[in-house]
Amino acid sequence: MSPSTLLQLRDVGKAFAETVALEPTSLSIEEGSFVAIVGPSGCGKSTLFNVIAGLTAPDSGEVRLSGQVVTGATGHVGYMLQKDLLVPWRTVQDNITMAARLTRRVTDDDRREARRVAEQYGLGEFLRHYPSALSGGMRQRVAFMRTLVTHQSLLLLDEPFGALDAQTRLEMQQWLLQVWKETGRTVLFITHDVDESIFLSDRILVMSPRPGRVIADLENPLERPRDLDSLTDPKFIELKSRVMHLLHGGAA
Repeated sequence: MSPSTLLQLRDVGKAFAETVALEPTSLSIEEGSFVAIVGPSGCGKSTLFNVIAGLTAPDSGEVRLSGQVVTGATGHVGYMLQKDLLVPWRTVQDNITMAARLTRRVTDDDRREARRVAEQYGLGEFLRHYPSALSGGMRQRVAFMRTLVTHQSLLLLDEPFGALDAQTRLEMQQWLLQVWKETGRTVLFITHDVDESIFLSDRILVMSPRPGRVIADLENPLERPRDLDSLTDPKFIELKSRVMHLLHGGAA
């Protein structure tokens, strides 16, 4: 494992009864990178995330974070799902500090940090609002901030923008890239949207139908920073064609 490798999976596999959800999978994720995972529904993407997060024990293999074995352990990653899971009777500030609330007592430092990240990322004036008063994009920002203040170096984002309309989704993608650049976190991002995977990532892992396995590990040639013109860049179009052919059974 190289000094810059943050996450390493070695032959991680998982089956549920007679159904193989994930064939033995090995991969390495470099610190500070943004890696997207695409694949058909039911191919084991979420199972892979649950194994990394320690929510599901693998049948084989091991998970290492910063060189330490964390297989089956929890509390070492930040994890965000497609549903924002905001607590409706809690304010924005209280939702951002929810991880602290669930594990210990919320401190003044926790509240100050919630205010700081909300102000930094455009929701400072909404700290006292409840989720019902927020738009879909704003709710997802709050959910991401809640993940961010866990201070984990690895963030697992499982289709966080999947329920948003196209315009809001693009705005959130641009916002996420800004946050990622400023925080330097390592991101693993599941999506069904090929355009989204290319716009955001440094690498794209393409998975096969169940039983899931990584069938391609593609470097993204698009320069950073990314903007709207990136969506029509010839490199974008070429990479999209490769990914689409892999997903639909053609040659890459």
